[in-house]
Amino acid sequence: MNASVRDVMSHRVIALRGNAEFKEVVWALRRYRVSACPVIDDLDRLIGVVSEADLLSKAADPELPTGLVRLSWRLAEHTKATAITAEELMTSPAIAIHPGAPVAEAARLMQAQQVKRLPVVGQDGKLVGIVTRSDVLSVFERPDSDIWEEIVKVVLDEEYALDAEAFDVTVRSGIVTIGGQVDRRETALSMLGRVRHAEGVVGVRDRLTYPKPS
Repeated sequence: MNASVRDVMSHRVIALRGNAEFKEVVWALRRYRVSACPVIDDLDRLIGVVSEADLLSKAADPELPTGLVRLSWRLAEHTKATAITAEELMTSPAIAIHPGAPVAEAARLMQAQQVKRLPVVGQDGKLVGIVTRSDVLSVFERPDSDIWEEIVKVVLDEEYALDAEAFDVTVRSGIVTIGGQVDRRETALSMLGRVRHAEGVVGVRDRLTYPKPS
């Protein structure tokens, strides 16, 4: 069974309330050495994410213009450069994921959205955890023996109804080498694809043989 976000996420989350002030946000990011924090409401529901990039808007705020009209307009402008609370600073809606989602889905979402971590929310929208890139990569720590057992007992025996003893399967550092005779090329390709997506597999070496079409 492939791991879900629930299996790898951290339940200890550094989160901020929407009314947290600017300096409190800075302190939290620096104190806990994180680049972003989820922002929650009074019911612990996720409402956004505030990041270092959001805070940099204030440090990069351009010089005030000359002239009373433009100065008055700039001072009244509401931007991230003038924001003073987490709710004003945050990016919303937040990119989040559910605890039951597959780890692979979290990896794809992180890659597509170019984020380092994802808040994890339950069906009620409440924040229940956080999953990071490091958490996602933890699936590759799966022991070779566990990978071998899945391929032999689950893939070959149960899913493909093959005699597992007729195949030579080895797993070293997550690299699977599989050899044996199958009935046709389509079966071999399907099996290799399934093995490649088994949790913890780094690569697959094909040693399968099958009859060539006449």
